[in-house]
Amino acid sequence: MFNLFKKDKKKTSKATGVNWSVLTDEATIEKIKEASRQGRVLIFKHSTHCGISANVLYDLESAWVTDEMEGLTPYYLDLIRYRGVSNQVAQTFGVMHQSPQVLVIENGKCIYHTSHRAINYGDLKQLAQAE
Repeated sequence: MFNLFKKDKKKTSKATGVNWSVLTDEATIEKIKEASRQGRVLIFKHSTHCGISANVLYDLESAWVTDEMEGLTPYYLDLIRYRGVSNQVAQTFGVMHQSPQVLVIENGKCIYHTSHRAINYGDLKQLAQAE
């Protein structure tokens, strides 16, 4: 009758989850550099053999709200499977390899990077929404 304890799904539903593009080759690094001239690009470097990396990825994907993150185009890199690509990302953007690690690319350059438990949705959200 009054629906006091149930949430109104129409008012609270938001699109969640990350629509990852997968980074698997060095040619895509060049595409990322070009795309970053139109908007910021996020690269998430994930180690499939690391529990911390799995937890950080889960936390990020769980928190991600599509409308809040429109300012970032997300790429996922499995750095175990594509170690050479991971090394090229480090060299191209001048950032020492870590895992897990996020890099935010703008105008072909890394403007932000962090790793391990320092990766958090709030900081990335600020970068997504910054002008």
